[in-house]
Amino acid sequence: MHDAHPPIGAAREAVARALAEDLTPIGDLTSLLLPPDLVATARFVPRSDGVMAGRLCVDEAFRQVDAALTVEWSADDGDALTSGKDVAHVTGPLAPILTAERTALNFLGHLSGVATLTSRYVAAVAAAGGTLRVWDTRKTTPGLRALEKAAVRAGGGWNHRGNLSDWVMLKDNHLALFGIADAVARARVRWPGRTIHVECQDAADARLAVEAGADALLLDNMTPDEVRAIVAEVRAQHPTRPLLEVSGGVDLDTICAYATTGADMVSVGALTHSAPVLDIGLDVEDA
Repeated sequence: MHDAHPPIGAAREAVARALAEDLTPIGDLTSLLLPPDLVATARFVPRSDGVMAGRLCVDEAFRQVDAALTVEWSADDGDALTSGKDVAHVTGPLAPILTAERTALNFLGHLSGVATLTSRYVAAVAAAGGTLRVWDTRKTTPGLRALEKAAVRAGGGWNHRGNLSDWVMLKDNHLALFGIADAVARARVRWPGRTIHVECQDAADARLAVEAGADALLLDNMTPDEVRAIVAEVRAQHPTRPLLEVSGGVDLDTICAYATTGADMVSVGALTHSAPVLDIGLDVEDA
């Protein structure tokens, strides 16, 4: 399966929920007025440039409404979209096309928006000559995490942990109780083999986390110069480990300043919680 696609089960489940929300209790009253034998073709047309994501959800929306509908694609998740240039055609009975239209467009527009915004962050790092990988976060729409994280991949970004079971993430509220050294030791005993990630507020925290044997450091709300200094200190002792992540307050205006600090990753919650929808329309061509 294309790496930019979500698991098909996640797409099917999300689409089923969305259709149930739209069609309960008695269906699409307006489309039921149309002659059942009226056949049409409709085109998916971007109204602005961007990056596509959400193909599987579109396919599922039409399939779940009426298996007689066929969708033909000229683009795939991760492809650049050009305003005004078709990306797909759906053909079949007009009534179910219109019933599935909004669900299909909601997923395609939202997920393409995530992919498009991610691609802008990735491009900004590249333009600055940096090597940072752009990471997402768990700040996702409830129920849509697998889809949104796939959209981040479609935009050229990388996925942070998928959920709370993926690895141990020791943040400020955990560390206030245990302290860094004790928290890392407890995690190593309780969850051997799991990645242990420690949030650091300053260089002193970073030293404690490295000494405790943390696998990854989250350098939180630090300036580019602070990050650069910590990276230099840590890499002098540990050339390849731990993983060094920048987080907090990074946006398209500031990411270039972090791009060449030597950190491995930058996590940006805005990729999923603040991405604007990419405007894509469905235009009925023949009926």
